Amino acid sequence: MCGLAGVLHFDGSPVEPAVLHRMGASLRHRGPDAEGIREDHLGPPAVGLVHRRLSIIDLSPAANQPLSGEDERVQVMLNGEIYNFQELRALLESGHTFRTHGDTEVIAHGYEDREEAIVPLLDGMFALAIWDARRRRLVLARDGFGKKPLYYWSDARRFVFGSEIKALLAAGVPAEMADEHLGEYLAFGYVPTP
Repeated sequence: MCGLAGVLHFDGSPVEPAVLHRMGASLRHRGPDAEGIREDHLGPPAVGLVHRRLSIIDLSPAANQPLSGEDERVQVMLNGEIYNFQELRALLESGHTFRTHGDTEVIAHGYEDREEAIVPLLDGMFALAIWDARRRRLVLARDGFGKKPLYYWSDARRFVFGSEIKALLAAGVPAEMADEHLGEYLAFGYVPTP
């Protein structure tokens, strides 16, 4: 179990490092092995990413996240496991140099080749975030069964996401809930998509 979180400022204003550290601290129990923080303020938009890692597949520091692709424009954070990552890696090896033995780097190189079209090819239980610095785009995705949690909130100024609601609250998101969804949240632990 890992933890991921981030903030995207639509106007390009920098994400405060203290906010990212608070978000990471709120997820420490999900990933005690490493914390990684990346910021990109070359926008708009500007983004700050934080990942708490529980090392399972590749134990080396090279596999710490956010993990970049070859040209550094792609940053990937993963919570979960990609079961078919070795098959995907075999398809990608001829065009890429791999630095790790983990599943996260397969997502990075797959995105470099196919952009969002890599997501339907992923077999596993996962929640992921991909920051594409060239396109100034944040991609969030989960497996089809929604096994790994991913919460988000947005207003006119920013978009905030995380593996737990605590991470959103650590970023200053108001602790409010729409009453019409309270029953669903209490019954399922999440609010199903409409």
